[in-house]
Amino acid sequence: MRRRKRRRHYGLQIICIAILLMVSAFGMKKLADSYLGEEADSSKTVDSDETMQLISNQEDSGLDIDGDRLYSASALLIDLQSRKILFEKESDKKIYPASLTKIMTAIAAIETIGDLQQTVTLQPDKFDSLYEEGASMAGFSPGEEVSAIDLIYGALLPSGAECCIGLADYAAGSESSFIEIMNQKASDYGMTGTHFSNTTGLHDVNHYTTVKDMAILLEHALQNENFRTVFTSFMHSVPATNLHPEGITFYSTLSPYVDSGEISGGEIEGGKTGFTDEAGLCLASLAKVNGREYVLVTAGAEGSHETDPFHVEDARFVYNQLGQIN
Repeated sequence: MRRRKRRRHYGLQIICIAILLMVSAFGMKKLADSYLGEEADSSKTVDSDETMQLISNQEDSGLDIDGDRLYSASALLIDLQSRKILFEKESDKKIYPASLTKIMTAIAAIETIGDLQQTVTLQPDKFDSLYEEGASMAGFSPGEEVSAIDLIYGALLPSGAECCIGLADYAAGSESSFIEIMNQKASDYGMTGTHFSNTTGLHDVNHYTTVKDMAILLEHALQNENFRTVFTSFMHSVPATNLHPEGITFYSTLSPYVDSGEISGGEIEGGKTGFTDEAGLCLASLAKVNGREYVLVTAGAEGSHETDPFHVEDARFVYNQLGQIN
């Protein structure tokens, strides 16, 4: 009897150990699947509650910028790593974002579509109104079949309005439905002074934001691998399409103004320009200065496409001030 009890006790230990090993293995598999899934999906954006908050820290920044020296009416500079505000000028003032809007259009499309290799057909009936409004275009044609990622490049580099409409239609069925997604994301990100009424940035009195909100948006978007890759590109070549057998190559609207070596201790890594008569010259840019990354958003500089690039001159001035103190 004593020997049989020991055998039953020994058998029970074996069963318990086996159960524990199975539970442990299942847990490790779930953890690995979760990690690998997030790593494999570059359409996802790293998120946290802290992402939506900027920290005012101007007194400790060591940066002394006279806002009156800027051409821009509004400006905000943040340290991307710490999310600290290093300089601001009228950062909560209502502005019209013009083509800075396309930052939200791009990140919302990336996060909504997911697989950016999917083919999007640009609907012919959407082009006439864009031509009539004088919207900037990337160079695609009505009925052209283009991958979603190429439309992201087309929206952010040459500022193509047809790319924005194509992405919106594909991602949400219509531009109006996609605008709802944009406004929901703005609310989720804490962009309390923002309302979108279109995907392109064409002027509308109900389409507005602040430079602080745009900095929050860009800080969030840059955490997405796909967005960052596009935003920091200055040229992109689209492979052959049904209507462009030789493909299309286009350039960032920032390209003519950015030369390596013009920023003390660093360079401008990427940016999105914007302009309408009502918005003035606008720029949301990313720069690396002495090994640290910074985001600067400016708006309301007087001028146009025919004048000196006062928005870019403001960026050079601010980033050079950073280079001198670090």
